[in-house]
Amino acid sequence: MTGDNDRSEEGYEKPVVHDRRRIDPETGKVRGPAGQEAPSSVDGGAPAPAEAPEGGPAGAAAPEVADELARAQAEALDLADQLARRKAELYNLQQEYNAYVRRSKADAAAQRQAGAQDVVEALLGVLDELELARQHGDLTGPFAAIAEKLEGTLAQRFEVERYGAVGEEFDPAVHEALMHSTDPEATATTVTQVLQPGYRAGERVLRAARVAVSSPE
Repeated sequence: MTGDNDRSEEGYEKPVVHDRRRIDPETGKVRGPAGQEAPSSVDGGAPAPAEAPEGGPAGAAAPEVADELARAQAEALDLADQLARRKAELYNLQQEYNAYVRRSKADAAAQRQAGAQDVVEALLGVLDELELARQHGDLTGPFAAIAEKLEGTLAQRFEVERYGAVGEEFDPAVHEALMHSTDPEATATTVTQVLQPGYRAGERVLRAARVAVSSPE
C-alpha cells in the first residue's frame, strides 16, 4: 500500500519535496499556482496573458488623460475670455444706446421749444396791436376777453413774458435804444419811453424792448 511504501524500514516517513519552479523543466510551460501548469487556450495555443503589471499599458493611459484635461482647461479659459469680451461689447453697446436716447430726447425737447418760439415770434405783431389798443382804450368787450385769453395761454404754455418799463436801467442785452438824450441829473442810463415792449420766453429774448433812453452828461 501507499502508506506502507512512504515509510522506511526503520518506521519513519520519508520527506516530501515540493517543486515550486514556475517553468516545468520537462514541458517548458509556465506552471500555475502550487506548481501546476498554467491553463492553455481553448484552441491549444499560447496561454492567456496575465494581467499587465503596474506601469504597463494601463499606466501609459495616465499621461493621455492629463493631456486631455489640460486641453479641456485651456478651452474653458478661452471660452471664458470670449464671454467676457462679448459682455464688454454688449455693455458698450447699451451705453451708446442710452446716450443716443438721451440725445434724442434732448433734441426733441429743443425742437419743440424752438417750434413754439417760432409761433410766438410770428404772433408778436398781433400782441403789439393788442397792447396799443389797450393803451388807447379801444380794447373792450369780447375783444378784451379774447386778448386776455391769448396772452394768458402764451404765458402759461410757453412762458411768454412782456417786459419793458419807464425808469428801469438800460441793459443792451434786453433793450434796443431807438432814441437817446442826456440829463444832467441822471446818474445812470435809464429808459424814458417804451416804444415797443420786449418779449421773452423763459430765458430767451424773442424781441428786445425798443426804448428811448436818457444818460448822464
